Amino acid sequence: MTWSDIILLSVALAMDCFAVSIVCGVVLRRPQWALMLWIAWLFGLFQAVMPLLGWLLTRQWATYIEDYDHWLAFGLLAFLGGRMIADAFKPEEEAIVDPHRLATQLALAIATSIDALAVGISLACTGYDSLPSMTLPLTAIGIGSFTLSMTGFLLGIAFGGGIRRRLRPELLGGIILLFIGCRILITHLMSGS
Repeated sequence: MTWSDIILLSVALAMDCFAVSIVCGVVLRRPQWALMLWIAWLFGLFQAVMPLLGWLLTRQWATYIEDYDHWLAFGLLAFLGGRMIADAFKPEEEAIVDPHRLATQLALAIATSIDALAVGISLACTGYDSLPSMTLPLTAIGIGSFTLSMTGFLLGIAFGGGIRRRLRPELLGGIILLFIGCRILITHLMSGS
């Protein structure tokens, strides 16, 4: 993956965090900096740890999947991207999220980062073969999720619930994941590997 792919990947993964943070911002109604920083940090941490877990699990079986790793990476990213695009057109849930509760914070951090586990598998399939090689993508993913989470909080506080319906962050994230998956597949097929 190129540097631009890593940045796009981090933005795509952060879209769920962004969307949830907007909802939390709407609920908070005013800046609560300590709480917002804490939740954004949790989101960034979980988004960075999940790909690492997926990568570690995949590294154990790397020799068995080398011949079709690009298809696996494409399939996972296409599935995740397609799911995010489909989610963008579902009606908003009516449940109110209470961002003050630790249980809610952890549940949101896990829920928004599950997709990142599959991205870790994709990274293992696209040449990230050592822990040091994972430093850049994991750092970019964590920082991207933290930054977009804080942005989501501030937008949710400033503009209320209407902003989420207008932006459809899941749609953008899904398109980015599909683009990266197609690029990985095409690059491998063109190079004959």
